[in-house]
Amino acid sequence: MTVNTPLCFRGKSILAPMVRVGTLPMRLLALDYGADIVYCEELIDIKMLQCKRVVNEVLETVDFVAPNERVVFRTCERERHCVVFQMGSADAERALAVAKLVESDVAGIDINMGCPKEYSTKGGMGAALLSDPDKIESILTTLVKGICKPVTCKIRILPSVEDTVNLVKRIEKTGIAAIAVHGRKKEERPQHPVHCDVIKAISEAVSIPVIANGGSHDFIREYMDIETFQKATAASSVMIARAAMWNPSIFRKEGLFPLRKVMQDYIKYAVRYDNHYTNTKYCLCQMLREQLETTQGKKLHAAQSTQEICEVFEMADFYEETTTIFTAKKTSLETKIQDEDDQMEDPDVIKMAVRFDKREYPPQITPKMYLLEWCRKEKHPQPIYETVQRPLDRLFCSVVTVAEQKYKSTL
Repeated sequence: MTVNTPLCFRGKSILAPMVRVGTLPMRLLALDYGADIVYCEELIDIKMLQCKRVVNEVLETVDFVAPNERVVFRTCERERHCVVFQMGSADAERALAVAKLVESDVAGIDINMGCPKEYSTKGGMGAALLSDPDKIESILTTLVKGICKPVTCKIRILPSVEDTVNLVKRIEKTGIAAIAVHGRKKEERPQHPVHCDVIKAISEAVSIPVIANGGSHDFIREYMDIETFQKATAASSVMIARAAMWNPSIFRKEGLFPLRKVMQDYIKYAVRYDNHYTNTKYCLCQMLREQLETTQGKKLHAAQSTQEICEVFEMADFYEETTTIFTAKKTSLETKIQDEDDQMEDPDVIKMAVRFDKREYPPQITPKMYLLEWCRKEKHPQPIYETVQRPLDRLFCSVVTVAEQKYKSTL
């Protein structure tokens, strides 16, 4: 398929995918400070396939919401043309199903082939894929053929340079748009030196853009260091993880902002986009690092809500103002929907408090099947269903016509 997006992977500074860090507030902050492309944290395919896509009119976001109502992935218009959705997958068809689910809301799709942590590798995902090139080829080829957005993958290096280069050449043939290379082996950790020579060998061996990753410890302490790392690896672009986690203003050409300003900017996005306080606290703790033992650090560690976090950073007024605006907006939308519902109310529809609990029915049997069978026995026409979707919460409401009478549930 033709890639119909302007996303380019050459000459770019990129926010790396980081678990618990790469949520919407951090991605938007990195873009504010000069990042060209931002990757979300790795999200597992099976978890994403359970989600429903919900347009959140209060926050002006698109949310992918799990059955337990937890938001698994949240994005907004601001980042739509520069956010890459990274997933963990070990199955080509599942990966394609997730890609199709999110495709219209993101700029690209990435497969994680470098995470060495057990939660990823135990399912055959992450770095476990590096020992199964056939599966790598299957997943990437399926995605490239199946979606219109660019596909990338992120790998770690293998024990030998030759094996790594051979694998990347095979990956290149799948038609992906770029490959990110973390210049460490799967058993190596941040304190081990990054292997710039291996990334350079890969960059010189393939024609697709190579994105160098892993330079935070050895190279990148300020903006100018990004170019130094790029030259050392001969890569097309640079992907930054820990240096951006510690201070996302690393992307500023003009230099780093003071940490206090960065943290306040981050908190504004966290409040604005209703980020869960535990995630907000985690990211702020990563920024504070050695300052966690200060009075402010201890107060942050003790905070048990977004409001308390705001109080620690003298932003209580901002929190109150923002939440007041959102409450008013939500009330306005609910009133509008209620008015629309009232106008559409049909006096001929019988309302009943009927809830569907799957556990009360045999496998593969649904209430619709029971109702259809009853209509056949009683010689009534087949039931007719009319379904509408409410704009505020995107929930569906149906009216069924049975034996010339209309019914709906109040639940």
